[in-house]
Amino acid sequence: MTSTETLDEARGAAGLVRPGDLAAALLTPEARRDPYPFYARMRRESPVHRSGQGIWYLTRYADVEAALGDLRLSNDRDRMTRAYGALGGDLKAFSRLTDRLGRVMTNTDPPDHARLRKLANRAFTARRVEALRDGIQRIVDRLVDEAVAAGPSMDLIEALASPLPLSVVCELFGIPPEDRPQVKSWFRRLGRLSEDIDKSEAAIEQYEEYLARLVRRRRAVPGDDLVSALVATQAQDDRLTDSELLSTCFVLITAGDETTTHLVGNGTLALLRHPDQLARLREDPALIRTAVDELARYDTPTQAIVRVVAEDLEIGGQTLREGELVYLFLAATNRDPERFEEPDRLDLSRPGNRHLSFGNGPHFCLGGPLAKLQAEVAVGTLVRRLPHLRLADGAALEWRPNPLQRRLNALPITY
Repeated sequence: MTSTETLDEARGAAGLVRPGDLAAALLTPEARRDPYPFYARMRRESPVHRSGQGIWYLTRYADVEAALGDLRLSNDRDRMTRAYGALGGDLKAFSRLTDRLGRVMTNTDPPDHARLRKLANRAFTARRVEALRDGIQRIVDRLVDEAVAAGPSMDLIEALASPLPLSVVCELFGIPPEDRPQVKSWFRRLGRLSEDIDKSEAAIEQYEEYLARLVRRRRAVPGDDLVSALVATQAQDDRLTDSELLSTCFVLITAGDETTTHLVGNGTLALLRHPDQLARLREDPALIRTAVDELARYDTPTQAIVRVVAEDLEIGGQTLREGELVYLFLAATNRDPERFEEPDRLDLSRPGNRHLSFGNGPHFCLGGPLAKLQAEVAVGTLVRRLPHLRLADGAALEWRPNPLQRRLNALPITY
């Protein structure tokens, strides 16, 4: 979960997406259960769609892929703050959160973004992520053991998908066990921004103060953790200010939290609804890497991300004006028949699966590889250890009322 994704959760849950025309259908209970037929209609009838509120919706793969790399579509916190503030009403309150959470790498544009991203990449390497595999496996095995010992059923979200990413990130950043309950409470508060903005701002401030103390401790006594690696990076390159170091820690620790939770949840549900594919994975566990990519494409946790027009541009014959908001529907692109053959079919060995679930271009999700690794281990372990895994009888699935995020409240399973 990046700070941008956290804000998207708040915007959607608070009704900040209030468009008319075709886009209004995305707010219906039917779309909450299954948004993909609505995306198909938008791609056919109005792929570059301007809502009654003046927000643009892009749903075609080619358009969104190009937009993700177009610097005229900005992720800058100041532009975003002004754009949401200009919409008026309750949205002005969310412009405060955009401003507060915007002090991170994910809400900057080049050249600052490129500089901060390069520095973060030095510490958050592919080798460091892959080195976590055994530790992630131990965490998953412990969570599964606890759930199985408690009885013949579990809520997968509560028992495994939600605690997993927090446990992993605490290990990665060297957060002491005694501090983890408090860190967890801040994470949960960040996931409920729309409920009480004042409490959310207080949680953000407390979280930042904690990270500042953690950085000071690592400067005094370095360890084998990512905060220590970032502190060492700052010592090697004095262009990284203290404020930027802190904001980089903020975004890296939050990156992938909710994304991981709902990739595991949505992906497991997709397998349970497609027993032929579940059987394939059981028969061939080595399929798990391509399987996770297909699960991310098939039911994308982050359905859309937000940009603001920094300079007038034309997309699909429409002119987008400076200062207008643009919602890039990643989930719609992942079912675009112009890019994917039989896009509504789940195929765990799908070739050429260049989905956009983690974005693309300069803002490609830094936590994406870690989220995928955790999903590989979690889903692979469930399939291997629970041969009778299935949805609980009479399970009523509820999705959060947010068209920008695809998230189950709970996933009751038996085994």
